[in-house]
Amino acid sequence: MEKQTAGRDNLGELAPKFAELNDDVLFGEVWSREGKLSARDRSMITIASLMSQGLFPQLKAHITIGKDHGITRDEVVEIITQLAFYAGWPKAWSAFSIVKEVYGDDNVSGHGGIFGLGQENKAYEKYFIGKSYLNLLSKLTDPWAISNVTFEPGCRNNWHIHHSKQPIGQVLIAVDGEGWYQEEGKEAQCLKPGDVVEIPSGVKHWHGAKKDCWFSHIAFSIPSEGDTNEWLEPVTDEEYNKLK
Repeated sequence: MEKQTAGRDNLGELAPKFAELNDDVLFGEVWSREGKLSARDRSMITIASLMSQGLFPQLKAHITIGKDHGITRDEVVEIITQLAFYAGWPKAWSAFSIVKEVYGDDNVSGHGGIFGLGQENKAYEKYFIGKSYLNLLSKLTDPWAISNVTFEPGCRNNWHIHHSKQPIGQVLIAVDGEGWYQEEGKEAQCLKPGDVVEIPSGVKHWHGAKKDCWFSHIAFSIPSEGDTNEWLEPVTDEEYNKLK
């Protein structure tokens, strides 16, 4: 998380010790603890607690923080819907008004870039953390398929390897949002629209969205007889959350 200064900015003169504890202990230590819970998980817990207590000004602040940590509008709607049965129906109504204000028109259908979102990628969902979407662009899958792949915030595919007789196993062209590409043993590479990645055959790698924004890339390859994709272990939250 970025260094928190809200306590000092708002209460530094009135309650300096409270401001110090808010900025340095609550956010500086508890929220920033690594290897326990991700910031995204902490946001979900905090949203649930604040809604249950009906603390709506603080709830708005933390729904905004949760959005920055990659919580999608659909996810926060689901959180509030479930909490309505435990925390109270009127609280849910008030919370949904905040969601509309924070997320505005940020819905799934507005993503995918110029090539469009396509359909939820159900066929490969077991190889992804989070939701991805697939829009097949080429009318013919033989000799190759060209697809626009879209990742929701925080979504990434598992480590995997393209086995091919071709020197390049796959090509990615970033078209919308920001994402990551990483090969085993190398630093992760930030991808923005216009960036091109040539993935060598036989190289272990993964790619996906950054935690706070959607990401779309074109994916294609030149197939050869006997080509296979080897799907491996997921990219852990610990690995992913270290990326800046």
